Amino acid sequence: MSGADTLSAIADIQAIRQRIAQHSRGVDRADAALLADCYHDDATVDYRFYNGPARELAPMLAAAHKGKPVTLHQTSQTWLLLEGETAKSESYIVAYTQSADPDGSMKQRLVCGRYLDRHEKRGGVWRLSHRQYVMDVNTNWPGAYTPADLGPLGNHVPAGGQGAADPGVALLASATARNTLIREGDQGMSNPPADDSAIDAVISRQKIADLTMAYCRGVDRADEALLKSIFHDDSTVVSGAFNGGGQQFSVEICRIVKAVFNQTFHSIANQWIEVTGNTAVGETYVIAVSTMTNEDGTQSEMLTGGRYLDRFERRAGTWKISERSFVCDWNRVDATTHSNDGMYASLDLLGRRGPEDPVYALWN
Repeated sequence: MSGADTLSAIADIQAIRQRIAQHSRGVDRADAALLADCYHDDATVDYRFYNGPARELAPMLAAAHKGKPVTLHQTSQTWLLLEGETAKSESYIVAYTQSADPDGSMKQRLVCGRYLDRHEKRGGVWRLSHRQYVMDVNTNWPGAYTPADLGPLGNHVPAGGQGAADPGVALLASATARNTLIREGDQGMSNPPADDSAIDAVISRQKIADLTMAYCRGVDRADEALLKSIFHDDSTVVSGAFNGGGQQFSVEICRIVKAVFNQTFHSIANQWIEVTGNTAVGETYVIAVSTMTNEDGTQSEMLTGGRYLDRFERRAGTWKISERSFVCDWNRVDATTHSNDGMYASLDLLGRRGPEDPVYALWN
């Protein structure tokens, strides 16, 4: 990353990344207005299947996705080069989609590529001025994903949808409404003065992003203390594996990870965070890879794609999660293909649970 040597430059980078995240939300929710808002009026795009004005692509993409199986576009590794009020970026994109082959057979697909973008700041607002899509690799699995039936509410997890039918929209609206009830001083800290609010929002957004990364480490390393530290004492979590208080979740999810899974790996990206004083809401995309041993001794691997819908509060100067809900967009389970041989044989520094994992030696 270049050009990020001042607070204003960091604010610009966050604004650009927020817009890139909005683009993926627009595609996955089949929302033409949300997509169009990502581009300047004279912006252009080159997706190969379409090369022309972005104002025509937005309704085209929304119409192509509406009513079809839910997609998940996870954008990460955004490398930005700031040049005053213009910028260039390269973002890696993993897109999950379902579609039929010419013979009618349904396939689940992971399409991996990159967005090469140009951005401009006009009237103080960053939007895309040009986007080019580059495809690198794809995988195509036979069959279709079918969301699980409604089970006990204690283990219910919402399933992704489009437009107003997506539970994430309702969860964010509920979180925003809850935040409006939290008045200045209610949690032991006044909101920052108006002149400092922009600076405070930049710093707060980074602290909140750190919370979401700590969550992934806490689950994957089964680090109960770390997980407890990121949830307020009266927080709630809806994860499917456990629905209840954040502190109790921290204990239970670590027990589940140790008892059920050989390994877990949570990759998050495409993060959209909106800060208002001492409260915030956010949506973070996640792809989780897990391996497990079945009762018959065979091993399986599970891939899950979804989103974390969060409400955050700053109390006594510290940001923590107040509410977290997981929305599942797709999932598949296959016989494991994991290998420690061949090209993997020399890669013998492996992830571990707890303090034996290499990250703790680095962090401590």
